[in-house]
Amino acid sequence: METVLRVQGIHKRYPGFALENVSFSLAPNRIMGLIGKNGAGKSTTLKSILHMVSPDSGRVELFQQDFYRCEKACKQRIGVVFGGIAFYPLKPLSSITAVTRTFYKDWDPAQYRRYIERFALDERKKFKELSNGMQVKYLLALALSHHAELLILDEPTSGLDPVSREELLHIFRHLVAHENCSILFSTHITSDLDRCADDITYIQNGRILQSADRQTFLRAFDHLKTPEDTGPLTLEEIMLRTEREAWNDDIAV
Repeated sequence: METVLRVQGIHKRYPGFALENVSFSLAPNRIMGLIGKNGAGKSTTLKSILHMVSPDSGRVELFQQDFYRCEKACKQRIGVVFGGIAFYPLKPLSSITAVTRTFYKDWDPAQYRRYIERFALDERKKFKELSNGMQVKYLLALALSHHAELLILDEPTSGLDPVSREELLHIFRHLVAHENCSILFSTHITSDLDRCADDITYIQNGRILQSADRQTFLRAFDHLKTPEDTGPLTLEEIMLRTEREAWNDDIAV
């Protein structure tokens, strides 16, 4: 199967926590949601994929290339949005953009301008003067301005009001439907995935519980249903019940 991203057997050990054999793949022009409770390993997984941390073992392929060997070329083809990145908080957006654009050979000024206007961003403002939601929109505008073929986003809708979240999800759906783009994003807002995700990957305590297209994923957890459940479980219900099972197992031990 053709993939834009293939993660194979990633291990990363820290004191008290470890990613263990994290493996999944993302096909072209699809949206994958990475779900799991806080501390489950979502951000560590994304940072391992991007070589922001060095995995102890494992392999990452982007566009059928070994990412760790072809990192510079691969990064020209991806866009990344991570929360908590403050850039230069006292610099205006225009200055940050002027530096950022020099890193990308395919930077598109017209595309950048479209998203700056769409998100109603004032480039005269300093980064620290933006709300959390507007900071995410600015980072996304940068990520979309060099025609990235893969977007990797960590909690991109966190901190956004419902209208802005819906606008962002609409942009995601448009990108995968009409442009050469795939999206991997982590989130704890499972309702967002109900509206846009093609595939779901669920990580629990550093291990992948399930990774599949959304319908197959939902069916894989039918065993969690009770007689009172008349339809498929929601992603939120799946997370609550699997986490409760894990908690009960820990107590039993």
